[in-house]
Amino acid sequence: MAELVFKGRNIYYDVKGLGKPFIVLNGIMMSTKSWEPFMQSFAENNMCIRLDFIDQGQSDKLVSSVYTQDIQVQIIHALVKELKLDKVSIVGISYGGEVGLSFAVKHPNLVDRLVLFNTTAYTSPWLAEIGYKWNSIGKTRDGKTYYQATIPAIYSPSFYEARLEWMKQREAILLPVFSNPEFLDAMERLTNSAENFDVRDQLENITAPTLVVAADEDYLTPINNQRYLCEHIKNSSLVILPGVGHASMYEKPMVFVSLVLGFINTKQSSYQV
Repeated sequence: MAELVFKGRNIYYDVKGLGKPFIVLNGIMMSTKSWEPFMQSFAENNMCIRLDFIDQGQSDKLVSSVYTQDIQVQIIHALVKELKLDKVSIVGISYGGEVGLSFAVKHPNLVDRLVLFNTTAYTSPWLAEIGYKWNSIGKTRDGKTYYQATIPAIYSPSFYEARLEWMKQREAILLPVFSNPEFLDAMERLTNSAENFDVRDQLENITAPTLVVAADEDYLTPINNQRYLCEHIKNSSLVILPGVGHASMYEKPMVFVSLVLGFINTKQSSYQV
């Protein structure tokens, strides 16, 4: 474990393995611990860098503050400099994918490959309303209701039903977290930080080969969002996971790891065929 001091705040990060480096960026409710099931594969032949954004996991909390996702972009930039990396690949899911997009449009020279799961180019009015609902429920401090409003919808119906026992175990783990006022306040700030996210007019700045991964039962960031990304990012490709929801890494873990490592580690980005 290590900490980056960013503008007087402690930012938690973790580096494991040697080889081609990539940073994996958390979804909004995640932390560095969320990637633990994948670390044996991620760190075997690569340098895998995990990072808790501000207001996540073991990083400092910005109590009573208002900020945008740009602060997370600045943190990534500071971390890349701290680790003395010339270039790094970025892997992001959902909120982390949005921050990854913003980093890639702002610092295209620092990004080797870009992998985006369940990501959108902007916060639509519809997605914003979902965030407002989460925040309203969070203010009640009712962990059970907050869980019911946020978690089932991020999985595909087929996965939820087939893995019902696993879902119940997740609920038991998450209920104490979702009942914690500090966590709920941080979630509100994180949710609000994405309210005005919009990089649609900057996607042409991305120069890194990009893999966009969609899930056809993703009800938070539907598949048209990923199609839009692929249509507007040059040198990008789209993969669609059938029968999968927003939490694609948990629903299809082997496919998730294969896509990440395969795309990042492929030596050539162009082929004469």
